[in-house]
Amino acid sequence: MAKTGERKAQILQTLASMLEEPKAERVTTALLAARLDVSEAALYRHFASKAQMFEGLIEFIEQSLFSLVNRIQADEADAMKQVEAILLALLAFAQKNPGMTRVLTGDALVNEDERLQLRVNQLVDRLEASLRQSARLAVTAGRLPADWDVAAYATTLIAYVIGRWHLFAKSGFRRPPTDGWPAHWRVFSA
Repeated sequence: MAKTGERKAQILQTLASMLEEPKAERVTTALLAARLDVSEAALYRHFASKAQMFEGLIEFIEQSLFSLVNRIQADEADAMKQVEAILLALLAFAQKNPGMTRVLTGDALVNEDERLQLRVNQLVDRLEASLRQSARLAVTAGRLPADWDVAAYATTLIAYVIGRWHLFAKSGFRRPPTDGWPAHWRVFSA
């Protein structure tokens, strides 16, 4: 019998894999339990609600993305290279985790507890703040003009990322978010 931590991880992995199905129907606890070959009661021994299961996915996304962002900002001295690496990391994460992309875009959260979407919105706001921080450093280093509007730049960058995530999800995961990246970066770094 699986330990509690292992079972929770298995439930979250299965939920994420169900979200990877391009034409996935709404994930219910009954469908999730059937996929795991357990009873719904078994799911509720590990999570008090389906919302808690989605919160577990959001926590995984937060930990993954912010460990990448923090590492990039700590390891890369060139602020423009930080911006580039952060953007590429956000796109690559989505490409490797299609189910998580549906959480990031809110597709998987429709008809779920509204606090889940609020939490994703906060995550995106924090990512934008990280981009703004790197852009400020780029201005200080002279890599961007002194009068550069770092807030507008960061907002534009995060809107681009969200748009790429949406295109990926809406295409049934056939349009990778990194497609065209070199040309897109030339626009953002010009």
